[in-house]
Amino acid sequence: MTAAFCIVGGGISGLVAAYRLRRLVGPDASITVFDPADRLGGILRTERVAGQPLDVGAEAFVVRRPEVPELLAELGLAASQLGTTGVRPLLYCGARLHSLPAETVNGIPSSAASMRGLVDDDVLDRMAAEPARPLRWLRGGDPSVAEIVGDRFGNQVVARAVDPMLAGVYAGSAATIGMRAAVPTVAAALDRGAPSLTDAVRAALPPATGAPVFGAIDGGYEVLLRALVEQSALRWVQTTVAAVTPDGRGWDVRDDEGAHHRADAVILALPAPRFAPLMTQIAPRSAAAAARVSTASSAVVALAVPGGTPLPQRSGVLVASGERLHAKALTLSSRKWGRVGNAELLRLSFGRHGDSIARNASDDDLLAWSLQDLRTVFDIEVDPVEVRVQRWLDAMPQYGPGHAEVTAEIRAGLPPGLAVAGNYLDGIGVPACVAAATRAAAEVAGWVSR
Repeated sequence: MTAAFCIVGGGISGLVAAYRLRRLVGPDASITVFDPADRLGGILRTERVAGQPLDVGAEAFVVRRPEVPELLAELGLAASQLGTTGVRPLLYCGARLHSLPAETVNGIPSSAASMRGLVDDDVLDRMAAEPARPLRWLRGGDPSVAEIVGDRFGNQVVARAVDPMLAGVYAGSAATIGMRAAVPTVAAALDRGAPSLTDAVRAALPPATGAPVFGAIDGGYEVLLRALVEQSALRWVQTTVAAVTPDGRGWDVRDDEGAHHRADAVILALPAPRFAPLMTQIAPRSAAAAARVSTASSAVVALAVPGGTPLPQRSGVLVASGERLHAKALTLSSRKWGRVGNAELLRLSFGRHGDSIARNASDDDLLAWSLQDLRTVFDIEVDPVEVRVQRWLDAMPQYGPGHAEVTAEIRAGLPPGLAVAGNYLDGIGVPACVAAATRAAAEVAGWVSR
């Protein structure tokens, strides 16, 4: 009898799970993906802006992690991997532009000297003296980033160095993200007995190889998504799943149109806010844990501006907390990736945990704020050639203190034949999503083969 697998959710996690399953179970198995969106890919979405591909969701992956380069190689796409041009971002702080501090770990500085010009002199003195202060660190603990950095270096460092980084990654802040999620290597150094935060950050600094930290895909993430769909030979059912219930040793998956689909195993590749209500009856422990994961919403305004617009040779601008800008970050995409066209592409990102900008601001408001912020930051007037607005509602999970325990609880509460994948589990970036999806595929394939 041919095995049947259902995957609920057609984002990158669901598509990687489908591809991995196909590799594990062979060509005869049935793999069905349920997703009601107008296209597969979730928060990976490539649009044409002024005739050029531009990712309006996640745009990059960390090259040091092996998952995406290895996946691209498997799919025959290794030659499509792009590196950045090497230009660095700027930091908007105190109503002016600064060079982003060097030798930091997700914004946490490794020296007082790197923060000169960004914080007050008494803060610099505090940072310089930090290695001599007694450190209280509970091995295995997971306080918020703000709790540790604020205590050791001061709140100006949190607002002006750390928050800009975490706003870009999580649409959150140092107060909403735990140390083990944001800076696991720093937490590990502290666990090993680093005597100060300064020493822990220095121990966690990656080697300076000169190689790009971030990668992208020539043609945008749609190139990867298309290859995953094709090579997994999945069947896409463009509906929402209303219920998953036991059916003997397998599962009955009912969609919102009333159709029933029999599955030997199911992978739930959904955002946490959708996973929790779906699992309330059959996996209440998992549902309760997932409900503890809060989320943020964000919006991206993609602009094509005329070639020759006087933009700096930088990859973008991160914005410190408390600045009088609407955007939390500006990406100069053409400068960052070296793409040449008749127009230059840039993106402005809006929305942080706890605000309603992405949900409630109109497209006209977002565009007006984008043009105003460009005028404020770069002192230029921009007349866009083309504009795209993309909203990602409740798409950014907040990896709060103790998040690893939440993830363990989600997985432990699932009955056999169900597995979970998604960006709220082991990391918000694409590499972590690939890893979680690979794990889920292996779990359900192993279950069915018993």
